[in-house]
Amino acid sequence: MDAQIRELTYQIEEKSQALKNLRDEISRVLVGQGYLLDRLLIGLLADGHILVEGVPGLAKTTAVKTLAAAIQTTFHRLQFTPDLLPADLIGTEIYLPKTGEFVTKKGPLFANIILADEINRAPAKVQSALLEAMQERQVTIGPQTYQLSRPFLVMATQNPIEHEGTYPLPEAQVDRFMLKLSVDYPTREEEKEIMRRFAGRPEIKVQTAVSPEEILDLRETVKKVYIDDRLMDYIVDLVFATRDPGKIGLKLGGMIQYGASPRATIYLNLAARAHAFLQGRGYTTPQDVKSIAHDVLRHRVILSYEAEAEELTADRIIDQILEKVEVP
Repeated sequence: MDAQIRELTYQIEEKSQALKNLRDEISRVLVGQGYLLDRLLIGLLADGHILVEGVPGLAKTTAVKTLAAAIQTTFHRLQFTPDLLPADLIGTEIYLPKTGEFVTKKGPLFANIILADEINRAPAKVQSALLEAMQERQVTIGPQTYQLSRPFLVMATQNPIEHEGTYPLPEAQVDRFMLKLSVDYPTREEEKEIMRRFAGRPEIKVQTAVSPEEILDLRETVKKVYIDDRLMDYIVDLVFATRDPGKIGLKLGGMIQYGASPRATIYLNLAARAHAFLQGRGYTTPQDVKSIAHDVLRHRVILSYEAEAEELTADRIIDQILEKVEVP
C-alpha cells in the first residue's frame, strides 16, 4: 500500500502543475479570496456544487467567471428573479407553423459552469428545476431527456442581509450542494490592491490554463487518493455526532433539530480527497477532513428555535463536535 501511495503522490505532483497554472491565472484577476478559490477547485475536482453566502461585491461572480475562462468552458450567469420560470432555465419546445413540428430550444442551463445569482429570489419551481439538473446531470424538455455537459458545476449565491421578497431554499434542496461557503470582506491590503488593479487599468484577459478534458482526468486521479478505514470511521463518527451529540458527551439539549444526512458522509470523503490532492498528497489525513468539515456540514445541521434564540450557530456546534470526536 505504501508503494501505491508513493506512486500516486508522484502522479499528483506531476499533474499538480496544471492546477498551479490554473491558480496563477485566476489570481491575475482575483485579489485575495484564497478560501473561495480553494473551495471552487475542490468542487470542480470532486464534482460537487457550491452555495456561497456573502454580501454583494465580494468577487463571487468574478471568481467563477474567471475560473470558466481559465479552463475554456462555457459559462452562463443566471440572475434569479421572482418572475423567472423553469423554462427560462432549461429551455422549451417551440412550435413551427410552417413545418407543423416542435423544435427544442435549449436554455442557458446547458453550459459547463453556471452562476445562479441570488438563487433564493426565484420561486420554488425554478429552484427545483435547477437542483434537479444538479442532482441528475440531465434535463427533460417535453418527451426528450438531454444530458448536461461535463464538467458541470453550479455555484449559487445568497445575500444574507436581505430577506424581503426571497424564497428560502428548503433543507432538502440545500442538501444537494456539496459545500456551503461563508465569504467575508477582504483585508485592508487586499482592498487597496483591488482598487489599484481595477481603477483605470485595462481589463485583464484570462488565458486558458487547463482544458475540460484535463479536469475530467484530474477527477479520476482524485478518486484514487487513499483514505484509511480509520479515517472513514472518523467521518462517520462526525456525521453521527450531529444527529445524537449526547453520545459523545455534548450537552446540547435539543439545540439540533436535524443532523446531517448521508450525503454529508459521501461529500466529506470526496472533499477530503480533493483537499489532499490540492496539497499534493496521494493520501488523506484527519486535517483534510477538519479543513472542509464546516463547509460540508454547516448547511446540513438544522438548528432548533431554541438554538436560534440563544444565537447559537451551526459553525459553533461543528467546532464542539470536532473538539469532542476522537481523531484517529
